[in-house]
Amino acid sequence: MKAIIFLKECRAELEKVNWPSKDEVIKSTGVVLVTVVIFSLFLFVTDSLFVKLLTWFWGLAG
Repeated sequence: MKAIIFLKECRAELEKVNWPSKDEVIKSTGVVLVTVVIFSLFLFVTDSLFVKLLTWFWGLAG
């Protein structure tokens, strides 16, 4: 019986949700994708520079 009450309450709460429109979802997805690409490029460049710096540093010790 508790499971049925729980499911009814869940359904009632889901009816209160203000779901985004299709346009809002598309715009938000675009923003997320652009942000992920920018951060990925930043991390790639930073990592590449760090590797070159360490390689140069180790070359001085050898």
